[in-house]
Amino acid sequence: MNSYDAFIKIIETGSFTKAAEELSYTQSAISQMVHSLEKELSTTLILRSRKGITLTPDGEEFLPYIKNIRNSHLELLEKHNEMQGLQSGLIRIGTFSSVSCNWLPGLMKDFKEQYPAVQFELHQGEYTNISNWIKEGSVDFGFVNPTAISNLTTVPLQKDEMFAVLPTNHPLAVQHNVSLKELTSDPYILLDEGELSEPLTIFKQNDLAPNIQYRVHDDYTIMAMIEQGLGLTILPKLVLNRCPYNIVTKSIAPPVARTISLAYKNKKVLPIASRYFIDFIIERYGNSV
Repeated sequence: MNSYDAFIKIIETGSFTKAAEELSYTQSAISQMVHSLEKELSTTLILRSRKGITLTPDGEEFLPYIKNIRNSHLELLEKHNEMQGLQSGLIRIGTFSSVSCNWLPGLMKDFKEQYPAVQFELHQGEYTNISNWIKEGSVDFGFVNPTAISNLTTVPLQKDEMFAVLPTNHPLAVQHNVSLKELTSDPYILLDEGELSEPLTIFKQNDLAPNIQYRVHDDYTIMAMIEQGLGLTILPKLVLNRCPYNIVTKSIAPPVARTISLAYKNKKVLPIASRYFIDFIIERYGNSV
């Protein structure tokens, strides 16, 4: 499987040199692996130039199939370990920052006390990325908003209330709570969550539209921007639990919440370590909805 791993790592890193470093091969060996794969498929997959590497049209077409083969091979190795009765394995999780910061460190620590040899691999993104990673097998399962995905099994874990986030000197900061309409005039900083944005959905349901001036992928960057008075936003409570910024949060009337769920494709075929960890998470948080 070395040629498949090399090809995917080159695409992920954008460099033959970086791929060689991460896979502990020489750059020459990596080049030979890609050449061998291209020979096997009777085509050119990657073009190199001074600006970096790019996929050829054939490379674009073959990439998802190569990923599937590589991921299936990893699952085969995990199943082999399971059949040998090993209480080890790799758990690959798709997650977003609020879960990564607030839930996963404690969950992983407690789980490793029972199964010290288990390893974790976290892939951080937004709902759409995570859903696609689960479907293509890049991760075993992930944390999602169930309304943002399809064709996956979901298990609701917790309702997460959402709050208006304002600069400290904002006129609304003196109010007990704020309405959605009051949040439509000022510059709005949108957290980019892929194809679904809970706040935009709520605004639309109430025939309102925020004044979006910024689109940002990181919620902590948004809080830093609000601290500087660049605008306001709506963020979940779980994000705000570890807020290091001088900002104000206010309840929204009527209340707004998101549902955090686990999602997976087929639990029966997942590695045993991932199945155990899913059950561990549900036992910890599954009664909160």
